[in-house]
Amino acid sequence: MTENQAREEICRVGRSLFERGYVHATAGNISVRLDDGFLITPTDACLGFLDPARLAKLDAQGNQTGGDRASKTIALHTRIYAAARKFDAGTACVIHTHSTHCVALTLASAPGDELLPALTPYFVMKVGHVPLIPYHRPGAPEAAELVAQAIERHGAAGTPIRAVMLERLGPNVWHESPAATMAVLEELEETARLQLLAGPARPEPLGSEQIDELRRTFGARW
Repeated sequence: MTENQAREEICRVGRSLFERGYVHATAGNISVRLDDGFLITPTDACLGFLDPARLAKLDAQGNQTGGDRASKTIALHTRIYAAARKFDAGTACVIHTHSTHCVALTLASAPGDELLPALTPYFVMKVGHVPLIPYHRPGAPEAAELVAQAIERHGAAGTPIRAVMLERLGPNVWHESPAATMAVLEELEETARLQLLAGPARPEPLGSEQIDELRRTFGARW
């Protein structure tokens, strides 16, 4: 993907997420890793009304070289790229949103150290484990360190992840392109919605035999 194509894709995906309610106001951001650096949505930009020419451009060291002022979350995004590419070398996009149902689960004190159990086969196959990162203020370096540790921990265990959930803030998801990353986010938010719709009677997750079958058949990383 060329830089111009990446700029257009960031804007297309941002508009799609905004129009379908995955992001609101100026919440959320999207970045793409280029051969010579990064593109990221500007600080306080609405993802529904992005201008390709005004996206922030940074060099490989994270220094801004063009566009409007970069989102403060570029520090977290660069930590995600560095950690995730050890296990998925093609990782080239990170999306952060304040998706309603994902955030709502953290407000309801989801049990355990993950956002969701293995509720559906497509959640297991397309998303995988989603570690829940304890609350820190937006942009806090402590949160970035915890995210990097979670990526390393799951990767070393043979279950590389494509998402983490920041408590009270929202998910960060990553994949090889903006379109593929958006698909991970969509599946994650839909699964969170199903969990909330189930109410107090929490549904039983898939069993170990069912998950093993998904591993054998589809290469699920769970």
